[in-house]
Amino acid sequence: MSFFRTAVSRSIRIPAARSYATAPAKKSSNLPFIFLTAGVAAGAAYWYLDQTKTPVKPKQEKSPLDPDNFIDFKLKKVVPYNHNSASFHFELPNDEASLIPITSCLVVKASDPEASKDAKGKPVIRPYTPVSRSDHPGELVLLIKRYETGVMSKYIHSLKEGDTLAIKGPIPKFPYKANEFDEIALIGGGSGITPLYQLLIHALPEKENKTKFKLIYGNVTEDDILLRKELDELKAKYPNNFDVVYLLDRPSPGWTGPTGFVTADLIKQHVAPADLKEKVKVFICGPPAQVASVAGKKAGMKQGEIGGILKELGYTEEQVFKF
Repeated sequence: MSFFRTAVSRSIRIPAARSYATAPAKKSSNLPFIFLTAGVAAGAAYWYLDQTKTPVKPKQEKSPLDPDNFIDFKLKKVVPYNHNSASFHFELPNDEASLIPITSCLVVKASDPEASKDAKGKPVIRPYTPVSRSDHPGELVLLIKRYETGVMSKYIHSLKEGDTLAIKGPIPKFPYKANEFDEIALIGGGSGITPLYQLLIHALPEKENKTKFKLIYGNVTEDDILLRKELDELKAKYPNNFDVVYLLDRPSPGWTGPTGFVTADLIKQHVAPADLKEKVKVFICGPPAQVASVAGKKAGMKQGEIGGILKELGYTEEQVFKF
């Protein structure tokens, strides 16, 4: 009986032993290697993207300009505009923007106090309005016409790239608010276009703007018209809110626009009437003789009494602002 049990036991165990001995070896898994390789690749890709992505520039809170002190800014480029005007591009530090508020200006003087003086030996200081947008990074652009009797304009036109100019500002002029007026008339002459242009490039692109702007811009000849390309582009882009009328003293043959000086008839034709009261505003900037003829003389830095053509047409001091 024991022999039978032993034999049966061997007959059961032997096949099991042989089966185990002759089974093929179990292959090792590649999954750990695959996961390791993928992890290394993902880490490398993350590191590369982290190194190459453009860092987010913090929002600029402060202007590089100072309203209380003159700061020297380097002239990096001069771009001739016409026979007597050029745009002067001044470098702003750290690619910052000027952040100049709307309807404000700057005052400039020579960096060298001995370089530009008046008849009394004092440094010449003059106001200018930039034509670059207040959020334009890296530079401040002044469009300056050279006058033979203009001490500062002649000095600036003598500057070369790398020279500096002392600039202070901004100096607020008028507290402009969007849609405060239904109609705004802009009357300008010569280089007096710059503060009017500053207002236009700020107000017209505003999505909520409903104000209609009309510019009457006088010059001696067609070649003297500054920012004409930019003004025409604004007219094409905002046809329902902006129109411009060019006026020439000495028109060339073929000129079809109005000629001569700003007259009462021209204003009545293109400017909203005074009886609109607080819904209409007239801004004017140009040679002193033009300003006096149209709106009355300025009293130094003050507005002075309303006069000229606008007074004759019934406009009040509250409706008119002289830059």
